[in-house]
Amino acid sequence: MEIRRSGRRCSDAKRGQVHELAGRRLLRWLIVLMAALLGASRPAGGYPASSLQPATIRAFENYVAAAEARFGKSLAQADFFWVDDLAKQKKEEAYERLKGGKVELRHVSGEEAGGNSAIPGGMIHDWQGMTFIPGAKLDEVLRLLQDYDHHATYYAPDVERAKIETHDGDHFRVFMRFRRKKIVTVVLNTEQEITYYRDSPTRAHSRSSAIRIAEVENAGTPEEREKTPGNDSGYMWRLETWWRMEERDGGVYVQNEAVSLTRDIPAVLAWMIEPFLTSIPEESLEFTLEATRRGVLGRKGR
Repeated sequence: MEIRRSGRRCSDAKRGQVHELAGRRLLRWLIVLMAALLGASRPAGGYPASSLQPATIRAFENYVAAAEARFGKSLAQADFFWVDDLAKQKKEEAYERLKGGKVELRHVSGEEAGGNSAIPGGMIHDWQGMTFIPGAKLDEVLRLLQDYDHHATYYAPDVERAKIETHDGDHFRVFMRFRRKKIVTVVLNTEQEITYYRDSPTRAHSRSSAIRIAEVENAGTPEEREKTPGNDSGYMWRLETWWRMEERDGGVYVQNEAVSLTRDIPAVLAWMIEPFLTSIPEESLEFTLEATRRGVLGRKGR
């Protein structure tokens, strides 16, 4: 299809390029505006707009405690996964999509989580996801998840570096560097404590807590340095993760719940920035589950 405008012919492709260029320019302008407003919002003598405050930490810890209690209670139930709580038809449809290779995701509201996700000075992002790995065994999934020295291969490009620092039985302390790009590139150095639990021959779960998160400035250059944790851009201040797995139906179902804490958004920009910011945890969880599925199947193939 072609159109005529001012005596000139313009194809749909060219018009699309023009619109895309205009959209990029508008987005760059909005980012500059956001940065200016964020800089102007720093109170004199007080916390910078991106500082993690004690009240925010306490509120997040209360939320995580409620999530932990909910997670522990559900481990003993026959309905092991979040899709099992759906109505019968929706549950059957979800399992069919999982067996077809899809990832099932849902956002957990504060009311569902048993905590309050509206907290002072920050935003809580709580997402659950599931995938199904056909033909896999539970031990094969656990071996991949615990192979942290190679996570930069399995989970690239989100995981740029990974290394086991200590390992004692089912407990791991791991360094991971995350690189995430969406308009801007964010690099984070993290230290994580992870413990695995074998619940039965066919069930297992794990608990992971990021005990340190540092934003990296000028990553990969001679000027690379870590910003002070909690006094940075606030892309991620906290990260808590729960995995659970069950072998059945000729494969392994894998569920991951990730609860993260980021800085809040000034009210004047909430309508524009909040949807963008909240999409990152969802996309990251979906990528992690897809990469886990690919990694296990790839190892089986080799």
